[in-house]
Amino acid sequence: MRILIISDLHANLEALKALPTDFQQLWVLGDLVNYGPDPSAAIRYVRDHAGMVVRGNHDHAAGFGEDSRCSARFRAMAKETCEYTRSVLNEDEFLYLRGLPLTAACEVAGVHFLLCHAAPSDPLYQYRTADSDLWFTDSPQRCAVVLAGHTHVPFQRTQGEKTVVNPGSVGQPKHGRAEACYAIWEDGEITLRSVAYDVEGTIEKLRRLPLSATVFDDLAFVLRNGRVPPATADSSG
Repeated sequence: MRILIISDLHANLEALKALPTDFQQLWVLGDLVNYGPDPSAAIRYVRDHAGMVVRGNHDHAAGFGEDSRCSARFRAMAKETCEYTRSVLNEDEFLYLRGLPLTAACEVAGVHFLLCHAAPSDPLYQYRTADSDLWFTDSPQRCAVVLAGHTHVPFQRTQGEKTVVNPGSVGQPKHGRAEACYAIWEDGEITLRSVAYDVEGTIEKLRRLPLSATVFDDLAFVLRNGRVPPATADSSG
């Protein structure tokens, strides 16, 4: 079984197009929308391909018209792009986002997986870094692999019989490179990977959206540099 695991698509169709297609299952850890120019296309991609999907804080914000609770540095970016997202989604797409579960669990080849966006005990909002030992105490004991996104920074960590994996972000990576991040689970092994994509194509689409100059510049910086814009070290999104 070859499973493609992705998170934080953020309406970046160019990044989605660069992902591998030779998978048997697709699992999505939330944040299909906001920050990017193609929310409907991102939702359609997930609906067409994914077997398991959970809701992220940006899906919740767009679906219910609520605050995504981003860090101060990303607040304006989230607000303006969420307004754009909500202006172009249709009612069926709103219903889809609202109906996504906060967590999901399954068993594959005897391995128990738990999927969430942020953290098992706070699926939507908690910003938990790779070095936190909470990863190993707040999920069901039988769960062997916890899959989470939200930080946009990929990591893999094992303690005892439990492994935690963050595949990073497809649509707005913050690992220092302008590449779409993802993970592959195959034959009991998980690997973290990334792939180059048409970053400038995404930025050109953003240029045509009704965004303030400051928000556009910040979004373009993140996409080109794979990191938070200057003047802050707070990267929760």
